[in-house]
Amino acid sequence: EVYGSITEGSWSEDHILEPNSPYSASKASSDLIARSYHRTHGLDVSITRCSNNYGPYHFPEKVIPLFVTNLIDDLHVPLYGTGENIRDWLHVDDHCRGISLVLTDGRAGEVYNIGGGTELSNLELTELLLEATGRDWSYVDRVADRKGHDLRYSVDISKISSELGYEPQVPFEAGLAEVVQWYRDNRSWWEPLKTKAAL
Repeated sequence: EVYGSITEGSWSEDHILEPNSPYSASKASSDLIARSYHRTHGLDVSITRCSNNYGPYHFPEKVIPLFVTNLIDDLHVPLYGTGENIRDWLHVDDHCRGISLVLTDGRAGEVYNIGGGTELSNLELTELLLEATGRDWSYVDRVADRKGHDLRYSVDISKISSELGYEPQVPFEAGLAEVVQWYRDNRSWWEPLKTKAAL
């Protein structure tokens, strides 16, 4: 989110930071603070910027766990705006592998993008989640788009791939199927969180 929105291609690490919401600006600010400590004090800091994560233990306010838990409970799901917003999905295991590579072999003061290589619109993602839970489009409620909602994110991972050997290893279809099953099997973890959020 620190880069803003991109209509085509992918952001490299040297692209200007153009956050479009206060939330995104706070992320960009933390990157710049970390960078300044490297430049000013020589702190051994590397910065990673990831695309959208998914996986087990994902807090149920986020789109994939929210949709999965609602749909398996026979509840509707909210789809923002036209649903044409595009995100690159990164399994948490791949993200952790990328962070580990940067931690052990990354260069101090450098920025590394970590992406998953699966770009989907929210419409496409919703269709996959409906199929995975045996629901149809009657369960989808169109809601007003979020303020500052960027249309598309896409990070270029060529730097971390060429320097550190990173490549995403979890195929999205398999990863998503495992995540849906995880939420089916772990109601005791997520149900109390959703109950608290509703209060």
